[in-house]
Amino acid sequence: MKSFRLHVHPVCSMVSISEAPAQDRSREADWPVVLFFIHIHLLSLYGLWLLLFEVKLFTILFLLALASCAILGVTTGAHRLWAHRSYKANTGLRITLMVFQTLAGQGSIYDWVQNHRLHHATFDTDDDPYNHKKGFLYAHVLTRMRKLSPYQEKLKESIDVSDLHDDPVVMFQKKFYWVLYGVLFLLLPLNAPLEYWEDSVLSSIFVIGFLRYLVVLHASWLVESAVCVWGLKPGEKYPHDSNSVFVLAKTFWPQYHYLIPNDYKSGEYGTYDCGCSTAFIRVWAALGLVTDLNTIEQATMQQALKAAAESKRPLKTCIADAVKHQTLPEDHFLRRG
Repeated sequence: MKSFRLHVHPVCSMVSISEAPAQDRSREADWPVVLFFIHIHLLSLYGLWLLLFEVKLFTILFLLALASCAILGVTTGAHRLWAHRSYKANTGLRITLMVFQTLAGQGSIYDWVQNHRLHHATFDTDDDPYNHKKGFLYAHVLTRMRKLSPYQEKLKESIDVSDLHDDPVVMFQKKFYWVLYGVLFLLLPLNAPLEYWEDSVLSSIFVIGFLRYLVVLHASWLVESAVCVWGLKPGEKYPHDSNSVFVLAKTFWPQYHYLIPNDYKSGEYGTYDCGCSTAFIRVWAALGLVTDLNTIEQATMQQALKAAAESKRPLKTCIADAVKHQTLPEDHFLRRG
């Protein structure tokens, strides 16, 4: 019988490299990427017009299905499974999530995870490539158009990804990524509207091609920039004292993710214990496709907070101690099987 446990993965701890000169910390613009993103956004505008006025219903449904699968491949696959090891998945599910992540067009799982672990290792410092202190526009868009600095490249090389080398699904995708990208991301999706329900070439290229990619890009980018959107800053109150409360429900959950990154309940978009990605993981667990889910029960967290306040020890240490004594009810659905 499986029990819940908290495992603080070593890749999420702060990396340490000797101080580098200022010139080694500067980031240059990646002009091919800049031009690529400009074209994606401009061409997607025409795709949006076609979506509203010309495309067939099957193309709209196909767009939603592809985008949903791709985002699921990023959130439950690349992020929660491979980057943070918040649960274990059997081979069949890992292959499915690998295919879904390929549909996102975000590079291989290996590269995505290495970059995201660098983000966590340098979070809240100036060395974070997605530094939230510089604002949402920088963390979400502008940083994607710049190369890593030489210093950040060194930090990236120090990130532990040895666990990925032991996963044949990840390494297979890494080796054949551009073949898989060409077939799964480009060829099959673009051909389907033409082959099966006779939509136009323009609809296929601009809606299933450019517009789909734009939607998935921004949904994936929010994994690193969501703390700027939904996260309360230290010292701010909940609910936040701002007119944006009518539009955005800001909480401390995004910051919680950086404290306990391998809690499977942490949503990418400012939520906790809810959302589609968390629901899918629970369904997979109920079906026996997923085991060893990591999380912290509310009572356990309360005990850790109390211990941290009384002993003045680091919160992470108190959480790790509290988790050692954490138990679940025998009838909890995640303990079945």
